Amino acid sequence: MNLRYLSRSDVEDLNISMSQIISVVEEGFRLKGLGKVQMPPKIAVKSRGPESFLHAMPAYVGGLDIAAIKWVGGNDDNPDRGLPTISGLIVLNDPETMFPVCVMDAIWVTAVRTGAANAVAMKYLGPAQAKTVSIVGCGVQGRSNLLAMATIYPEITEARCFDVNPDALERFVRESRDAYNFQITPAASPREAVEEADVVVTAGPSPKEPTPYLSEEWLKRGAMAAPVDYMGAWEGPMASSVDRLITDDHGQMEYYRSKGYFRDVPRPYADLGEIVAGVKPGRQNPDERTMSILLGIALDDAVTANLIHQRAIEENIGTLLPL
Repeated sequence: MNLRYLSRSDVEDLNISMSQIISVVEEGFRLKGLGKVQMPPKIAVKSRGPESFLHAMPAYVGGLDIAAIKWVGGNDDNPDRGLPTISGLIVLNDPETMFPVCVMDAIWVTAVRTGAANAVAMKYLGPAQAKTVSIVGCGVQGRSNLLAMATIYPEITEARCFDVNPDALERFVRESRDAYNFQITPAASPREAVEEADVVVTAGPSPKEPTPYLSEEWLKRGAMAAPVDYMGAWEGPMASSVDRLITDDHGQMEYYRSKGYFRDVPRPYADLGEIVAGVKPGRQNPDERTMSILLGIALDDAVTANLIHQRAIEENIGTLLPL
């Protein structure tokens, strides 16, 4: 009756690659599309003002027999305190006895699984090749999504980057130039970053009352938009103008609609699981403009955490704690 505790450094020291995470997240979505995943929308509670949140995110992944929950919190003022904006823990349970078997830090998992889910969406909805990609919002998710795109699009020659914070942009460009063998270009304006890009990831803040600054006219034919920011950057008509719009979970999107998000967004024609499972079609021709609004769901966390737990057992990483 022990459980394994994995700190953030334990999780990161396992050196699990983005390609491995993309693989397990894709399989998770396939099982979701086949109806084998139980996953209620996020359960939210409020402790303080609008700048903070707490979410409980449970999931059971049938076929892989994974039971997990993430308890994640965030506060936009945390960086002023010298803390990450997002924090959290993931608990894995034995699906038969229901006893907890592992508790791990969720910061790294939350960052990488979001990029991995977007990569799965790009595989089915994005262009066959992407030579120029765009990152608008150069924080944690900007980094994760650039890594994900570099993993599935080895032909990338340039990444155009923009952030309203010049210091964040400069730091992102400097670090990315050290990490990748393609050109990293700081854009002078959002339009310069977006135009001519094959895939555009927006990863800035996600306000309920956004001030959009990207025009749908800037997204070229055949390109894909992947807003991580709950449509915080794109103007309202964008979601209605694309040829194909998907999400990762209809129930979760409807939950956020009830909270005031996505007022100008039509109901997506499919969720990503349906496309991966072959229930509904993905991209049908090279000229389609597509968009995936992925909200970040417990399925992503569960399959990623299970991969980490299994690797930690193999390498005897972490601390065993008595229950």
